[in-house]
Amino acid sequence: MPQENARTGAPREDEGDGGPREDVRGAEYDIFQAVFVVDDNAKFLREVRRIADEYDTHIIFFDADRLAGRDHVTAALRHARRSWAGGDPIANSFEMEALLYAAGTRQCQVAAFFGIHPGENRAYVVLSPPAPGVLERLEELVTLVDEDWEEISPEKRERLAELFGITPEEISVVGEERFRDLVLERVALLDVYR
Repeated sequence: MPQENARTGAPREDEGDGGPREDVRGAEYDIFQAVFVVDDNAKFLREVRRIADEYDTHIIFFDADRLAGRDHVTAALRHARRSWAGGDPIANSFEMEALLYAAGTRQCQVAAFFGIHPGENRAYVVLSPPAPGVLERLEELVTLVDEDWEEISPEKRERLAELFGITPEEISVVGEERFRDLVLERVALLDVYR
Protein backbone atom coordinates (compact mmCIF):
# COMPACT_ATOMS: atom_id res chain seq x y z
CA MET A 1 0.00 0.00 0.00
CA PRO A 2 1.57 3.36 -0.90
CA GLN A 3 2.47 5.53 2.03
CA GLU A 4 4.58 8.64 2.44
CA ASN A 5 8.17 7.98 3.39
CA ALA A 6 8.87 9.97 6.56
CA ARG A 7 12.26 11.06 5.19
CA THR A 8 11.55 11.93 1.58
CA GLY A 9 7.78 12.35 1.29
CA ALA A 10 7.84 9.84 -1.59
CA PRO A 11 5.38 6.94 -1.67
CA ARG A 12 6.49 3.69 -0.04
CA GLU A 13 5.34 0.43 -1.53
CA ASP A 14 6.35 -1.88 1.32
CA GLU A 15 3.27 -1.68 3.51
CA GLY A 16 1.80 -5.15 3.09
CA ASP A 17 -1.68 -6.31 2.15
CA GLY A 18 -3.95 -3.35 2.81
CA GLY A 19 -5.53 -1.27 5.54
CA PRO A 20 -4.81 -1.38 9.24
CA ARG A 21 -5.89 -4.21 11.48
CA GLU A 22 -8.52 -3.49 14.09
CA ASP A 23 -6.32 -4.31 17.08
CA VAL A 24 -4.12 -1.64 18.60
CA ARG A 25 -0.88 -3.50 17.98
CA GLY A 26 -0.13 -4.96 14.62
CA ALA A 27 1.99 -4.73 11.52
CA GLU A 28 0.45 -1.39 10.51
CA TYR A 29 0.53 0.59 13.75
CA ASP A 30 0.84 0.54 17.52
CA ILE A 31 -1.12 2.85 19.81
CA PHE A 32 0.18 3.93 23.21
CA GLN A 33 -0.98 6.39 25.84
CA ALA A 34 1.39 9.09 27.05
CA VAL A 35 1.50 12.17 29.23
CA PHE A 36 3.97 14.99 28.69
CA VAL A 37 4.44 18.74 28.86
CA VAL A 38 5.03 20.87 25.78
CA ASP A 39 6.71 24.24 26.19
CA ASP A 40 7.13 24.98 22.49
CA ASN A 41 4.98 23.14 19.91
CA ALA A 42 7.39 23.71 17.01
CA LYS A 43 10.43 22.52 18.97
CA PHE A 44 8.59 19.44 20.25
CA LEU A 45 7.34 18.52 16.77
CA ARG A 46 10.84 19.02 15.28
CA GLU A 47 12.21 16.50 17.77
CA VAL A 48 9.37 14.07 17.03
CA ARG A 49 10.04 14.45 13.28
CA ARG A 50 13.75 13.77 13.86
CA ILE A 51 12.87 10.53 15.66
CA ALA A 52 10.33 9.54 12.99
CA ASP A 53 12.87 10.18 10.23
CA GLU A 54 15.56 8.21 12.07
CA TYR A 55 13.26 5.16 12.32
CA ASP A 56 11.45 5.67 9.00
CA THR A 57 8.02 5.74 10.63
CA HIS A 58 5.14 8.10 11.29
CA ILE A 59 4.55 9.33 14.83
CA ILE A 60 1.13 10.85 15.45
CA PHE A 61 -0.11 12.42 18.68
CA PHE A 62 -3.89 12.55 19.21
CA ASP A 63 -5.21 14.71 22.09
CA ALA A 64 -7.03 12.18 24.27
CA ASP A 65 -9.27 14.90 25.69
CA ARG A 66 -10.72 15.56 22.21
CA LEU A 67 -11.19 11.92 21.23
CA ALA A 68 -13.83 9.33 22.08
CA GLY A 69 -11.24 6.68 22.99
CA ARG A 70 -9.07 4.20 21.08
CA ASP A 71 -11.85 3.37 18.63
CA HIS A 72 -11.73 6.99 17.53
CA VAL A 73 -7.97 6.71 16.91
CA THR A 74 -8.30 3.46 14.93
CA ALA A 75 -11.17 4.88 12.86
CA ALA A 76 -9.12 7.99 12.00
CA LEU A 77 -6.13 5.81 11.05
CA ARG A 78 -8.26 3.47 8.93
CA HIS A 79 -9.80 6.34 6.96
CA ALA A 80 -6.50 8.19 6.61
CA ARG A 81 -4.77 5.06 5.27
CA ARG A 82 -7.58 4.48 2.80
CA SER A 83 -7.38 8.10 1.63
CA TRP A 84 -3.57 7.98 1.41
CA ALA A 85 -3.55 4.62 -0.39
CA GLY A 86 -6.15 5.85 -2.85
CA GLY A 87 -3.84 8.64 -3.91
CA ASP A 88 -6.32 11.37 -3.01
CA PRO A 89 -5.39 12.63 0.45
CA ILE A 90 -6.54 15.99 1.75
CA ALA A 91 -3.26 16.76 3.57
CA ASN A 92 0.37 16.77 2.51
CA SER A 93 1.40 14.33 5.26
CA PHE A 94 -0.03 11.11 6.62
CA GLU A 95 0.14 12.54 10.14
CA MET A 96 -2.08 15.50 9.26
CA GLU A 97 -4.40 13.26 7.24
CA ALA A 98 -5.00 11.18 10.38
CA LEU A 99 -5.64 14.31 12.44
CA LEU A 100 -8.10 15.59 9.82
CA TYR A 101 -10.10 12.38 10.11
CA ALA A 102 -9.90 12.45 13.91
CA ALA A 103 -11.33 15.97 13.82
CA GLY A 104 -13.87 15.14 11.11
CA THR A 105 -12.87 18.20 9.10
CA ARG A 106 -11.03 19.23 5.94
CA GLN A 107 -9.46 22.23 7.73
CA CYS A 108 -5.86 21.64 8.81
CA GLN A 109 -6.03 24.55 11.28
CA VAL A 110 -8.93 22.86 13.07
CA ALA A 111 -7.32 19.41 12.93
CA ALA A 112 -4.13 20.75 14.50
CA PHE A 113 -6.07 21.24 17.74
CA PHE A 114 -6.50 17.46 17.87
CA GLY A 115 -2.72 17.02 18.19
CA ILE A 116 -0.38 18.45 20.81
CA HIS A 117 -0.78 21.77 22.57
CA PRO A 118 1.29 23.91 24.94
CA GLY A 119 1.15 22.72 28.53
CA GLU A 120 0.19 19.33 29.91
CA ASN A 121 -0.89 16.77 27.31
CA ARG A 122 -2.63 13.40 27.49
CA ALA A 123 -2.27 11.78 24.11
CA TYR A 124 -2.70 8.59 22.17
CA VAL A 125 0.63 8.09 20.41
CA VAL A 126 0.63 6.15 17.15
CA LEU A 127 3.68 4.56 15.56
CA SER A 128 2.92 3.65 11.96
CA PRO A 129 4.54 1.36 11.11
CA PRO A 130 6.03 0.18 14.40
CA ALA A 131 9.82 0.22 14.42
CA PRO A 132 12.20 -1.37 16.92
CA GLY A 133 13.76 1.21 19.22
CA VAL A 134 11.46 4.13 18.39
CA LEU A 135 9.40 3.80 21.55
CA GLU A 136 12.50 3.98 23.72
CA ARG A 137 13.54 7.19 21.92
CA LEU A 138 10.07 8.66 22.39
CA GLU A 139 10.29 7.96 26.10
CA GLU A 140 12.92 10.71 26.19
CA LEU A 141 10.03 13.12 25.44
CA VAL A 142 6.95 11.47 26.96
CA THR A 143 5.92 9.21 29.83
CA LEU A 144 3.93 6.16 28.76
CA VAL A 145 0.93 5.38 30.95
CA ASP A 146 -1.52 2.53 31.27
CA GLU A 147 -4.70 4.26 32.36
CA ASP A 148 -8.35 3.86 31.42
CA TRP A 149 -9.12 6.73 29.04
CA GLU A 150 -12.19 5.06 27.52
CA GLU A 151 -14.82 6.54 29.83
CA ILE A 152 -16.58 9.60 28.47
CA SER A 153 -17.50 11.77 31.43
CA PRO A 154 -20.44 14.20 31.19
CA GLU A 155 -17.95 17.08 30.79
CA LYS A 156 -16.10 15.29 28.00
CA ARG A 157 -19.39 14.32 26.34
CA GLU A 158 -20.38 17.99 26.30
CA ARG A 159 -16.99 19.01 24.84
CA LEU A 160 -17.15 16.31 22.15
CA ALA A 161 -20.74 17.22 21.27
CA GLU A 162 -19.63 20.81 20.72
CA LEU A 163 -16.51 19.82 18.75
CA PHE A 164 -18.39 17.46 16.44
CA GLY A 165 -21.69 19.33 16.19
CA ILE A 166 -23.70 16.57 17.85
CA THR A 167 -27.13 17.83 18.85
CA PRO A 168 -29.20 16.84 21.89
CA GLU A 169 -31.82 15.56 19.43
CA GLU A 170 -29.31 13.13 17.88
CA ILE A 171 -28.32 11.87 21.32
CA SER A 172 -31.98 11.38 22.31
CA VAL A 173 -32.61 9.36 19.14
CA VAL A 174 -29.67 6.95 19.55
CA GLY A 175 -29.35 7.09 23.34
CA GLU A 176 -26.49 8.18 25.59
CA GLU A 177 -24.87 4.74 25.39
CA ARG A 178 -24.27 5.22 21.64
CA PHE A 179 -22.69 8.66 21.92
CA ARG A 180 -19.28 7.31 20.86
CA ASP A 181 -20.90 5.99 17.66
CA LEU A 182 -22.09 9.51 16.81
CA VAL A 183 -18.50 10.78 17.09
CA LEU A 184 -17.19 7.93 14.93
CA GLU A 185 -19.89 8.73 12.38
CA ARG A 186 -18.40 12.23 12.05
CA VAL A 187 -15.02 10.65 11.27
CA ALA A 188 -16.57 8.54 8.51
CA LEU A 189 -18.59 11.46 7.12
CA LEU A 190 -15.40 13.27 6.13
CA ASP A 191 -15.21 10.89 3.16
CA VAL A 192 -18.67 12.05 2.07
CA TYR A 193 -17.79 15.74 2.38
CA ARG A 194 -14.70 15.43 0.18
